[in-house]
Amino acid sequence: MTGPAALAIDIGGTKIAVGLVDGDGAILCREQMATAGHAGPEALFEALVCLLDRLGWRDTGYDVRVCGVGCGGPMAPGGVTVSPLNIPVWREFPLRERLSELTGLDVRIDNDAKALALAEGWRGVASGVGNFVGMVVSTGVGGGIVLEGRLLGGEQGNAGHIGHVNVEPDGHRCPCGARGCLEAEASGTAIARITGRPASEASPEVIARAGTHVGRAVASVANLLDLRLAVVAGSVALGYGAPFFAAAQAELDRRARLAFAAGARIVPAGLGDAGPLVGAAAVGWAGIGHDIGVVVR
Repeated sequence: MTGPAALAIDIGGTKIAVGLVDGDGAILCREQMATAGHAGPEALFEALVCLLDRLGWRDTGYDVRVCGVGCGGPMAPGGVTVSPLNIPVWREFPLRERLSELTGLDVRIDNDAKALALAEGWRGVASGVGNFVGMVVSTGVGGGIVLEGRLLGGEQGNAGHIGHVNVEPDGHRCPCGARGCLEAEASGTAIARITGRPASEASPEVIARAGTHVGRAVASVANLLDLRLAVVAGSVALGYGAPFFAAAQAELDRRARLAFAAGARIVPAGLGDAGPLVGAAAVGWAGIGHDIGVVVR
């Protein structure tokens, strides 16, 4: 054996990634595949099985102690079942049980954006910060909130769903059924639907609009929860880069005017494309008592 590791699985609307991550947050090996194109729930799970086989995690020589999973939400407590809005073939899919049977490991599951918040609090730009919101602006929009050094869970484990903060009253229809949610206005899926073009081809005006809506949502969270940092990851946010973050910061400055919220910052995530797998591993490591710098109940 060459050392302890966590089997990390990140399940998103565009891609699924798997890897081994050590106790310091370093990715030891990784593989990924596209999420789309699978005809039903079992077909998608079988594709995940094949991806894990391709990783060859059982034969690497590492002492694999836990399986940590970050998955799009919503989900039942502990990921007993998952129903990611951006993965229509999985509705109340029994992910934890199926992975436990497959791997023989202790499986810990949480929302992928909450996992990202853990990653950034452990090894990213929020390391040592006790109060912040972590966000993913990608195919969908998700979030995780750390207050006083603890990741918020909520009644059923779904706390932090900033993608469903209303930013445009009577705006576009959201997959959740409401109108004007941040996810319905600024996610990659929403941008493509609104503009008729891939989100990667967005005009400067569309990029600024997406950033503005993200800043508006963060302002609501900063005012509500008395925090001053938002760490944003995801292919849309990081792909749009400086113009997106400038628009988001300008809107946050306009709307977070209370003394304790004024000066709140929106910054790009520090871990880049490693963040989702590091976050999934953090879910697993924290679940078995490993210190990641953020308390998870």
